Amino acid sequence: MSTGDEQALAVFDLGKTNAKLLGFGDRTGKLLFEERTAQRTILADGLRVLDHQPLFEWLKATLASLSERHEIAGLMVSTHGCTFALTTGDELAAPILDYEQPVPSEIDRRFAGQAPDFAESFTPNLPGGLNVARHIYMREQMAPDMFRQADAILNYPQFWNWLFTRAKVSEISSIGCHSHLWNPRADTFSSLVERRGWRAKFPPLRRAGEILGEARIGSQSVPIHNGVHDSNAALYYYRSLGHSDVTLISTGTWVIVFNQACPLDALDASRDMLANVTVDRAPIATARFMGGREYEVITEGAQAVVSRESLQRVIDRGQFALPSLAPGGPFPSRAGALKGPEPSGAEERTAIATLYVALMMDVVLDQLRSANPIVVDGGLARNKTLLGTLAALRPAQRVSHNIAAEGTAMGAAALALEAHSKRQVFAPQIEEASALELKSLHEYRETWRNLCAQQ
Repeated sequence: MSTGDEQALAVFDLGKTNAKLLGFGDRTGKLLFEERTAQRTILADGLRVLDHQPLFEWLKATLASLSERHEIAGLMVSTHGCTFALTTGDELAAPILDYEQPVPSEIDRRFAGQAPDFAESFTPNLPGGLNVARHIYMREQMAPDMFRQADAILNYPQFWNWLFTRAKVSEISSIGCHSHLWNPRADTFSSLVERRGWRAKFPPLRRAGEILGEARIGSQSVPIHNGVHDSNAALYYYRSLGHSDVTLISTGTWVIVFNQACPLDALDASRDMLANVTVDRAPIATARFMGGREYEVITEGAQAVVSRESLQRVIDRGQFALPSLAPGGPFPSRAGALKGPEPSGAEERTAIATLYVALMMDVVLDQLRSANPIVVDGGLARNKTLLGTLAALRPAQRVSHNIAAEGTAMGAAALALEAHSKRQVFAPQIEEASALELKSLHEYRETWRNLCAQQ
């Protein structure tokens, strides 16, 4: 084990398809380690569920190995807001549903009749389990005895906390995340929760980052911190650095855009706009699309490097990707497709995907009335041509990105370090993007938007 004074704050950051474990120095914020693995789903009783046990074993083994070289200051979890677990005592009451598991049509119809109005929950109706409450209702309807005996509904970050500590708690950024479970303006559970009698199954709220207990990892006893909704963690990171008036674009499988300057009354439920709730219980206007997934669909998984010249060729040839190539987003009723000459290879496909994601970001920024500086975080922030294209599309706004591209994990770490009375350890790593010179880009955007308006 290292004999230095700096300890590692471990962050377990779970995306939809991949998981990573990062360690940040508790005095400098330096990245001390990074490990990655894939997640997988399996079928159980005909339902698509998460195979969490191998992931849990990987996490424990990896932490134990890392603890031989680093003193671990704590473990913090950040993950998406679309998943929950039901527990009975110290056991799972049922396997954890994958949020892309469809809901039977009759159950879906009945749920639609009970879901809160958008004006109450600021939650759009989304397919599968993208609204957590829909999957909770599905479990209740399909297995009423199991559901009645379950003593807790745990959001996904809190499920991982429970695996280590057996503490059952809730946390507001996950409860309030496009779930139909929360009334942001009233700062309380939604009418659906009260009507269904679910409230008693939600454990007490604890702030993200609070220490819930300790777990034995290798030879160390490690504090376990209350987890957080991933994109809200990224938002917290930038706010902790003093960026109080920005539009944040948090990217991964989803592209999630926050703008606190946008009034909630501007939100349009039919276009995947919603109110998230920050770790400090404040509603914030949000819009999203599944940009990371769509990028992979267009590129067919290729990892080609894209130049300005390849973007210009796509514009000149009139090659377009049209929404929607994944669920949700601002064009939910449109069937996605490629239009124009067939792509000739991986670089051309990647150029089309880059332009597509930039144009979709541009639409969502307009939806959220974004006029303040823009910060891009996450995996897509590493795509310099994407950043340059977005800067060219939004010349009146400064477009910057996090050089580390790990705002989610850094925000989660910052929340956890607060519990240790640590000062802010992360230095700003924000770099401004230069607009690419792309001829006829604005005409290309106009044509693309006109095509999007057609069914």
